[in-house]
Amino acid sequence: MAVAVRGGRGTAFAGGGPRNLFSHRIFASAIFTLLFLVTLSVLFTSHPSSNQDSVTPTTGNAYVHRTFLALNSDPLKTRLDLIYKQANDHVALVNAYGGHARKLKIEISRQLRKFDDLAQSFSDLALKPAYRESLLESDGPVDEEVLRKFEKEVKDKVKNARLMISESKEAYDNQLKIQKLKDTIFAVKESLNKAKKNGALASLIAAKSTPKSLHCLAMRLMEERIAHPDKYVDDEPKPQFEDPTLYHYAMFSDNIIAVSVVVRSVVKNAEEPWKHVFHVVTNRMNLAAIKVWFRRRPLEGGAHIELKSVEDFTFLKSSYVPVLRQLESVNTTKDVNNMQLGNLGYLSMLNHLRFYLPEMYPKLHRILFLDDDVVVQKDLTALWKIDMGGKVNGAVETCFGSFHRYAQYLNFSNSLIRERFSPKSCAWAFGMNIFDLDAWRLEKCTEQYHYWQSLNEDHTLWKPGMLPPGLVTFYSTTKSLDKSWHVLGLGHNPSISMDEISRAAVIHFNGNMKPWLDIALNQYKHLWTKYVDYEMEFVQMCNFGI
Repeated sequence: MAVAVRGGRGTAFAGGGPRNLFSHRIFASAIFTLLFLVTLSVLFTSHPSSNQDSVTPTTGNAYVHRTFLALNSDPLKTRLDLIYKQANDHVALVNAYGGHARKLKIEISRQLRKFDDLAQSFSDLALKPAYRESLLESDGPVDEEVLRKFEKEVKDKVKNARLMISESKEAYDNQLKIQKLKDTIFAVKESLNKAKKNGALASLIAAKSTPKSLHCLAMRLMEERIAHPDKYVDDEPKPQFEDPTLYHYAMFSDNIIAVSVVVRSVVKNAEEPWKHVFHVVTNRMNLAAIKVWFRRRPLEGGAHIELKSVEDFTFLKSSYVPVLRQLESVNTTKDVNNMQLGNLGYLSMLNHLRFYLPEMYPKLHRILFLDDDVVVQKDLTALWKIDMGGKVNGAVETCFGSFHRYAQYLNFSNSLIRERFSPKSCAWAFGMNIFDLDAWRLEKCTEQYHYWQSLNEDHTLWKPGMLPPGLVTFYSTTKSLDKSWHVLGLGHNPSISMDEISRAAVIHFNGNMKPWLDIALNQYKHLWTKYVDYEMEFVQMCNFGI
């Protein structure tokens, strides 16, 4: 074939007519270059193979000695060369993976033996007399039948080699290892997130459920009220309830034991307890029980307590209160299910009473709002002496760095929020707030609350909760108090230092781990239990595990 090519080129040259000297030189250079390449090919193909792992023994060098000119002369020999090359490549690949396995010193002796056996089987195949004599060492024509058998055996072994490499590739391929590790990390993260969600859900269920002991206490008190109605006749309202010169507290709760702890802690730490007046509002179902408690356990030091239910405030009607209209329109099978479990307190009107303090207590100038999960450790009368500077709400700010800013509580993608508030404004905490009711009336904060609450009927401005409406209602009318007045986090943060707690006037068990629950943080629980009235017979009867 090569000769024909040269002849063709010569014919073309002869038929072209006289050429100049330069064309002759080009032609001569091309001829010498071609001869040089052919010579190199013969020399290299004639050199003995230096690969010690080759499947071809030294006796098979007769095949290697063939030049490309000889191979091109027989299509079957070309086919043989391709089969041989494929087998040789896979032997090298098998040996490479086997060597890598040894290098890593991993315990895969079974795979190593399989790799060795497979490589040996390729070598044994080439050493078979029938194939060596007819195919590998023969210069004569190739027997097609023998070649077909040889090809079948080689392909079977190649198939086994590919299968074995595919199965064991994960152990040697770094990219596959990395990908597998990433997949494992992702799966672990997914499992962790799922576990966290399940744990948070279980914690919320535990936090929002009524413990058996609390239910028992309420039932015992109601039983006492029904059994002895003459002992629990309501007294006439005391004049102290409307005396603006005294220190007034507002509490809204249906948890009897929690209310008693807050009141008891205030009284025990007050320098002049007879000047302190507590306004406790509960729901109608618990009003009788809480009245029995404080009739049987009157406040020490001459302190005063007023007990009412939400229904006693007749101005709180759906025609006036936006949130009542929203609560009345809630579909229990759909809207409540869509409500976040952690914000189920949003459905109770008790939690919204804090926005109606001036109307509930029209003759008062200042009032201290306390949540039922706080404990008072010091006398608080200095709060009434603070210069509010015309501000309405005195509260401890909770922001640090980028955390607890308005951006975390309000939806700033809404233009109404974006135009009126700054996302970097510092948030503050409910739980202990001194309110200047005169400034409140002047600033018309309740009207502001109604305005924003009506706009958020579809919960697009903020998610259900009590702090966001407070942030928008008292925006620019909140005075920052020293952090020692109110230390938060005892219901979820186990890393608060005892020094910080001991310096605090009020400690707040905000979070799901309330101190009256079994899931409370043990290192803080004693700070609450020391104010529990264990001498109360119904507390003993209900086996409070606190």
